[in-house]
Amino acid sequence: MNADALHAEVVGKYSEFINPYLARLMNFAGFGVEVQAEGCVMRDHEGREFLDFLGGYGVFSLGHRHPRVVAAVKDQLDRMPLSGKTFFGKNQADLAEKLAEITPEGLQFTFFSNSGAEAVEAALKFAKGATGRAKIVSTLGGYHGKTLGALAATGREKYRKKFEPLMPGVEFVKFGDVEAACAAIDESTACFIVETLQGEGGINLPPVGYLQSVRARCSEVRALLIADEVQTGLGRTGRMFGCDHEGVSPDILTMAKALGGGVMPIGATTFTKEVCNAIYSENPLMHTSTFGGNPLATAAGLATIAVIEEEGLVEQSRVKGERLMAGLREIGKRHDLIAEVRGQGLMIGVEFSMDEVGELVIGQMVKRGLVAAYTLNNPRVIRMEPALIVSDAQIDQALEIVDAAVGETAELLAQFA
Repeated sequence: MNADALHAEVVGKYSEFINPYLARLMNFAGFGVEVQAEGCVMRDHEGREFLDFLGGYGVFSLGHRHPRVVAAVKDQLDRMPLSGKTFFGKNQADLAEKLAEITPEGLQFTFFSNSGAEAVEAALKFAKGATGRAKIVSTLGGYHGKTLGALAATGREKYRKKFEPLMPGVEFVKFGDVEAACAAIDESTACFIVETLQGEGGINLPPVGYLQSVRARCSEVRALLIADEVQTGLGRTGRMFGCDHEGVSPDILTMAKALGGGVMPIGATTFTKEVCNAIYSENPLMHTSTFGGNPLATAAGLATIAVIEEEGLVEQSRVKGERLMAGLREIGKRHDLIAEVRGQGLMIGVEFSMDEVGELVIGQMVKRGLVAAYTLNNPRVIRMEPALIVSDAQIDQALEIVDAAVGETAELLAQFA
C-alpha cells in the first residue's frame, strides 16, 4: 500500500469508527500516520521525520523505545505477561519499594493502576475514606483527568458542564493564591489536590512557598494534601518530583505518564502508612485493579527509574530546560506574538499575545518537522516537553523551527490586519 492510500485508509477508519471530529481536526493540522519512533524522532507514513517536543504530554521522558526499557519488557513477556492475581509478584513489590525510596519522606505504600486518571481516582477515594469527609478543594485551571471523579476536580467548566452532576463537594480556588486555598481548606475538607506546576492550565508556576503553606494548612485541619505529579513526576521539572522544589511531603502522590518509560501504560498512587491503615485495615480488597501492577508495566517502571538515576536525567532536565527556555526567550524578543516563556526543567510553555495564534504556530512547526501542542485549559500556550535525553543539537534545531514558524505566522496575520 502506498503512502497516500495508507493515510486515506487510517483517516477514514478514524472518521467511521473512532472520532470523526478528532479525525477532521488532526487532518486539518497536517498530522500523518505515525509508523516508527526512536529517541526524540518520530517518522510518519511518508517517511518524514519530526522532532518530538510534545513527548506524549510527558510520557516519553526517556524518548521513544529506550533500549533498556524495551529489553526489560521483552524479557518479562517471555516469562509471564500478566499476573494471575492470586500470587505475589516480584516486579510489583520491587517497584513499590523503589517508589517509597524516591518519593518524598513519609510516602510508603503504592496502589498501581493503568493511567493518571485512575491514579487520581484512587487518591480522591482514599482521601475521602481516610478522613471521613466529603469536601475536596482543587484549583481553577487544574487538570486531573476526564473520568468522573477526576473530572469533578478538574478546574475547567468546558470539560465538566456536559456531564454534570458530577461528584459533589468540590470547591475551586485560584492556583497559587495561598490565602484563598487556606480559607477553603477547613475542618470539613478531605483533601486539597494540586499540581505542583499546572500543565494543561498553561504551564503555570506557583509562587515560592505556596506548597509549603498549603501543606501547613492541611496539617492544621487534618486534611490530606494530594500532589498530582502525573505530568511533573520523575525528573520532568528538574527535580525527581515537583514537590521536591519546596521540600514538601504530601499525604498522597499520583504519578503515571513517564513511569512506563514510553513503553507501557502504568499509574501509581503512593501514600502514607496512616492512609493505608485507614483504607485497607478492615478490608484488604477495598480498592483493586485487574491490570494494575501487572508484570510488564512494573518491569518497565523499574527499568525507567534505573535509567533516570544512572544517566543523571533529573539534572539533565534542569540543564537542558534552561537552554531551551533561554533560546525561546531570545525568539520572544524578536517576535511580538510571544508574550511569555515560562516553565521548570523540560516542562515549558510559550504563551502568545492573541487567541488562536498557538494553533497557527503549531501548524507551521509541524510543516517544518517539529511536534508540540497547546495546553487544553489555555490554548494561548504551546507546551514543550521533549525527552530528558534530548541533545543540545536537537534543542537548537527546534529553536530554529520555532523562530521560523512564529515569523511566518506573523506574516500571515499581517495580511489580514
